[in-house]
Amino acid sequence: METTTVTAKGNYIRQSPYKMRLVLNLIRGCDVQEALNILTFTKRKAAIEIKQVLESAIANASANHSLDASNLFISKAIADEGPTLKRFRPRARGRAGRINKRTSHVLIELESKTE
Repeated sequence: METTTVTAKGNYIRQSPYKMRLVLNLIRGCDVQEALNILTFTKRKAAIEIKQVLESAIANASANHSLDASNLFISKAIADEGPTLKRFRPRARGRAGRINKRTSHVLIELESKTE
């Protein structure tokens, strides 16, 4: 039986990719149900955004490929850098300090377990 891969993307998420990767490292390779439990009880803003993308991937798997959610695991979880919003803050002696507000693109890929 051939393994089916299902993907979901979250683009332009207003959080730095570094912070997203810290949470993605917790769930990479886990079963879907275990990953949802981890994300529910992780006290980081990134966990909320990643959980939304994961639930979208699960919905894609059941609706488009008619796969059972209990047989899915996370095969790939990536956070890439999106465009950076540049803002300026006044500093001493008439200068301006730049503030980078980073964004992320998250990709979660699910595969069905072969038995």
